[in-house]
Amino acid sequence: MSDEPVVRGLRLVVTAADYDAALHFYRDVLGLPEQGAFASADGRVTILDAGRATLEIADPNHAAFIDEVEVGRRVAGHMRVAFEVDDSVATTSKLAAAGAQVLAEPTRTPWNSLNSRLEAPGDLQLTLFTELGDQAGGSGVPR
Repeated sequence: MSDEPVVRGLRLVVTAADYDAALHFYRDVLGLPEQGAFASADGRVTILDAGRATLEIADPNHAAFIDEVEVGRRVAGHMRVAFEVDDSVATTSKLAAAGAQVLAEPTRTPWNSLNSRLEAPGDLQLTLFTELGDQAGGSGVPR
């Protein structure tokens, strides 16, 4: 047994003023499956499965570079959530129809993915990305 701490998962917790709208957007529109829901006199929480999680740490220069590639200017705060989806074009349209503000339509990135940027319920800025494979231009740079 190691004395090293072991992280078994990452859970991003979002406090949304309009809980019902945010739950509908992420569960019903984006399609994140519900793992559990809990309610008490103190409020409600729903846990949604977003697949495998990673924590991406970027310095301010690289964060600005990602914003420039995806949006054309610096727009993100200190946190942004990126979802890998099968079709970023269709998913961007679907989320926009459900109330997300599109900041940038899907665009091919230097790291060979098709990325869009949205402002979504819960005051989250989202990147939707679709990996385009091992075609020329991929550099493995994070989203």
